[in-house]
Amino acid sequence: MTSDGLKGRVAVVTGALGNLGPVWTGALTAQGAKVYGIDVRESEGVFPADVTDRPSLQRVLDQIGTPSILVNNAGIDAPPGEATEASFLRTLEVNVAGVFNCTQVFGQAMCQAGRGSIVNIGSLYAGVAPIPAFYDHIEPPFLKPAAYGASKAAVVNLTRYFARLWGPYGVRVNTLSPGGVRAGQDDEFVRKYSERVPLGRMAETSDLVGPLLFLVSDESSYLTGHDLRVDGGFTA
Repeated sequence: MTSDGLKGRVAVVTGALGNLGPVWTGALTAQGAKVYGIDVRESEGVFPADVTDRPSLQRVLDQIGTPSILVNNAGIDAPPGEATEASFLRTLEVNVAGVFNCTQVFGQAMCQAGRGSIVNIGSLYAGVAPIPAFYDHIEPPFLKPAAYGASKAAVVNLTRYFARLWGPYGVRVNTLSPGGVRAGQDDEFVRKYSERVPLGRMAETSDLVGPLLFLVSDESSYLTGHDLRVDGGFTA
């Protein structure tokens, strides 16, 4: 895409201050989109809003108008080894109900406008369970909580639901599911993980840019309800 590939389009990115939030906002901005970030944390240039609080999302919509792009990126993970009911439910509240809230608030406005692309950020763990051997060298013992994968699997199904519901109104809904992204993990984890990947490495954030731009652009105008796995072949 050229630098004006998304020129004039308005985009909303939730969880704009999270690990991948700057990747999405940077990619969209570089293509000419006007990007509005949303996050529960306060920061200059980011709208303070909580994806679990629908009125706060409505206030953002009222201020910026109807977007043509929505990236549902906001999400949390329970602390390693924490398997309490409270942490499980909180993860579902943010990762699933949060996507539902944002999709309804911004997506309904898109339907009224007759166009739009929604990208829900999923995960490798929506389709496969974590492999305990990846973590068995870590001290203290590390257990990947069940809630994260369960929540991301639900996001994939929400994607399909809204894709079918809103397709007739010109709104496309897809999931982008990254595999493991290199982000300061220890060398032993990186080695173990990379050995399971046909491409032999973890993802770099730059690997995610092209897939996102494809999903939000007219180049994917006949694609909806799809889970695009950017995982180096891990789930092949």
